[in-house]
Amino acid sequence: MHVPSLSEVRRLTEKQRDAWWTVLLVDPVATPLVRWTAKWTRVTPNQITWAALVLGIGAAACFAQGDWQWLVAGAVVYHISFILDCMDGKLARLTGNGSEFGAWLDYIFDRVRVLICAIALMGGQFAQTDDPTFIWLALAVVFLDMLRYMDALEIHKVRHNMREKLLQRAQDLGFDQPVSDDPAPAAGEQHLPESPAGQPAGPAPATSSPQQSFVTRIPGYVPLRDFLIGHRIRTHLFSGIEFQMTIFIIAPLANAILWPTVVAGVLLLAFEALVVYRLLLTARSFERTMAGYDQAELEDKIQQMDPSEQASLA
Repeated sequence: MHVPSLSEVRRLTEKQRDAWWTVLLVDPVATPLVRWTAKWTRVTPNQITWAALVLGIGAAACFAQGDWQWLVAGAVVYHISFILDCMDGKLARLTGNGSEFGAWLDYIFDRVRVLICAIALMGGQFAQTDDPTFIWLALAVVFLDMLRYMDALEIHKVRHNMREKLLQRAQDLGFDQPVSDDPAPAAGEQHLPESPAGQPAGPAPATSSPQQSFVTRIPGYVPLRDFLIGHRIRTHLFSGIEFQMTIFIIAPLANAILWPTVVAGVLLLAFEALVVYRLLLTARSFERTMAGYDQAELEDKIQQMDPSEQASLA
């Protein structure tokens, strides 16, 4: 197959915004490898997904040994596994060989890799120290990883339903500009359809939130945000990817598993709380906008009545 230039491959395969770990430490390696793989091999995305799982099992085997040298080896293997995990989706987008089953496989294998690595890492430390704290840490890591994925899936479904309802309501009222397909609007922001005249559909729909205004007033936030976005980095700097990398790469390299894991868990919980709060603000904005549509529809019906009928309503 004809393979585009590296810059074109970057445009086709790299996400518009991604975690800072992926942008800085994975994409510079994964994207050229994806181009090389597409050009010179017949490797499929699913084969790369399987290879990532095998390496994840290898990382777990290293972690289980408990000694620092093995921890370092496990961290290196885990990072290579994560690079492959990012490559399968990129290769699917570049070659068009992706499938729904492949997406499911990638999702399940990601969870399996975290599960076995968490058990192996904490189990190895328990064997070394006989400290039951590491057993609880293994349970906490697995629970938090599952929680963030279930939360993300449910939030995506809720946002999708709100967008669909807004679009349908706007079309019923004669506004044909679609709702933005951005799956993650700014904090508390609900992108709304506009009327043909360019005015928001419905009276006074809310498109910003108190949180958004508060955050932008923090000194230095706006320049930092613009810098990060300009370099494809998401503004929330600690999410699921950083959670994994702190536990399975940074902590083993530092030969200090306990406190980095605790800190990573606290930061992930704080991030998830922020995501839920953003969803709450968006839901409130959605409700206000739907109420505005109802009011607009009512006013339109009143205007279509005879003057006598309008007078009777008054």
